Amino acid sequence: MSVRDLAEYPWDAVVPFRERAAQHPDGLVDLSVGSPVDPTPEIIRQALADATDAHAYPQTVGTPSLREAIVDWYARRRGVLDLTVDNVLPTIGSKELVALLPTLLGLGEGDIVVHPSVAYPTYEVGARVVRATTFPSDDPAEWPDGTALIWINTPGNPDGRTWTVDELGAAVRRARELGAVLASDECYAELGWDGPWATEPIPSILDPRVTGGSRANLLSVYSLSKQSNLAGYRAAFVAGCARIVGDLLTARKHLGLMPPAPVQHAMAVALGDDDHVAVQKELYRARRDALCPALESAGFRIDGSEAGLYLWATEGRDAWESMGRLADLGILAGPGPFYGASSAQHVRLALTAPTDRVVEAARRLASTSL
Repeated sequence: MSVRDLAEYPWDAVVPFRERAAQHPDGLVDLSVGSPVDPTPEIIRQALADATDAHAYPQTVGTPSLREAIVDWYARRRGVLDLTVDNVLPTIGSKELVALLPTLLGLGEGDIVVHPSVAYPTYEVGARVVRATTFPSDDPAEWPDGTALIWINTPGNPDGRTWTVDELGAAVRRARELGAVLASDECYAELGWDGPWATEPIPSILDPRVTGGSRANLLSVYSLSKQSNLAGYRAAFVAGCARIVGDLLTARKHLGLMPPAPVQHAMAVALGDDDHVAVQKELYRARRDALCPALESAGFRIDGSEAGLYLWATEGRDAWESMGRLADLGILAGPGPFYGASSAQHVRLALTAPTDRVVEAARRLASTSL
């Protein structure tokens, strides 16, 4: 398909609500987009500065230190102990990989791409670019014959749905029955809040309890945007099946898809430092603890949201009406309909505004009856 066939960028529809919210006498509180607002940790900024003599072309495959850092991070933080550098590949952020994966895998008309029923829109966009058919479903038993690529998102954006080891195992078994590639978008995996994820690490699709000893056709995608405030660096990576990673590497060499050398150095440093990740998580926790009770007191129900960067909330009414009511309080949310047909009554609120603005939003919500 041509890029002209893509729909208008959906966030353009939010502009009138932003303008409405900005008229509030105490200012706008923007909870609509999950773009980090906290400073990039100094240790990472210094690493970037130290690597600015980048006169040569960077390596598409990643520097040896970066590849080893990714392998070590999966072992230390995700319980995946058996990766080698041949199983990992840096990417220019995770969105480009999500959008391009159907293309890079050679999918086309007649192939089916499964994605979550409540989902980040780029899974569908990537499939549409190659004229594949999309199939929204969270139940492996529903995944149809002809499926070539399955996306799961754990923890999910926007709803925070997080897959257990048993659920991931069922997904892997069904993908193998279908002969499909199973790609797990795991970029919020450090942000567990409720239920088992309050105390347990969130499992990866590459967890040995899930894979049964084989990574064939399995991919884990991760981004440093959230845990390290590196959204502006475009710093992410994919890991898993060595055959697929090798094929992606070949294609990306031809296409010139290579993270800048200073970013690769900064990524390696970021992956080796867990302290800044813990600090950032506590900032998000404080914002979440302020916002949750205020939303509930204002008549919202929070669904899911057991992990991740967002609160998935509903008043039981049309999402655009909720958007308007929040805008009258000077609060800008993200509309649920952007994330699937089943989300017509939900809004998404991000935890990425400065803490004082989140507290201000909570104050406004707690003092009103919506």
